[in-house]
Amino acid sequence: MARTRVRIPAVLALSAALFLTAGCGNDDASSTSAEGQDQPRTGKPSVVVTTTWEGAFAKAAGAEDIKVIVPQSVHHAPDYDPKPSDLAAVAKADFVLYAPFEPYAAKIKEAAGSEAKLVEVELDNDPAKVSAEVGRLAGLFGTADAAAQWKTGFDAEYTKLNKDLQAAWPGGRSPSVVTQVFTAWSAKLAGATTVGTYGPEAVTPAQLAELAAKKPSLVLDNAHMSTGAVLPDSGAKQVKIVNYPGDDLDLLPVYRNAAAELKKAMGTP
Repeated sequence: MARTRVRIPAVLALSAALFLTAGCGNDDASSTSAEGQDQPRTGKPSVVVTTTWEGAFAKAAGAEDIKVIVPQSVHHAPDYDPKPSDLAAVAKADFVLYAPFEPYAAKIKEAAGSEAKLVEVELDNDPAKVSAEVGRLAGLFGTADAAAQWKTGFDAEYTKLNKDLQAAWPGGRSPSVVTQVFTAWSAKLAGATTVGTYGPEAVTPAQLAELAAKKPSLVLDNAHMSTGAVLPDSGAKQVKIVNYPGDDLDLLPVYRNAAAELKKAMGTP
């Protein structure tokens, strides 16, 4: 594809539009392409993704040529300045994956003059949503066989972790938890009973009182959007849950790490 000249105002607009919720999840059910059509293709595509989270979905779907714009180490995208190489990568991409809460992805395409297809991805580590998005992306990429193979391994690993966590329940009873809205998937992984949610906004005194009255044993906090101790005087253990995969774009360690933190909090080594 031909690369057009990037104008300075467009790049400045890109920097100004970087999203403020790089560590959060997405509960918006919208997940359609910018053109409104999901057309399958043949061959392995070149994919540019905004973060490692979209990157992990793309890799699970069978993509191999993946470029991540925002490094995994950046918890808040306004801290990151896009490089010329980022824009150049977008210009060469077949697909650009982003989440609806990341409006800067569209500006990346506009700034680079790319003809890449923009695809919204519903970022949520709930296993059903992961499977649905990976399957949809595979349909776009023409990599259904690779995605099916990944799903088989994912389902087996998730089932194992879920059983291990249930075996670790204190006294054999499901723990009661309060969870940040974007880490609810980890409560499901543990088979925990969710008695309340909070965020992404700061918790108000009224909310604190309401959540404390639920007497949860655990608070599942979003590591990327932490507001500090949520129920500091309640006796509940606060567990840090990480949503974003590492630079290897492997989604499974996210579940393994969450399971390890949950077992530790429940008193199991």
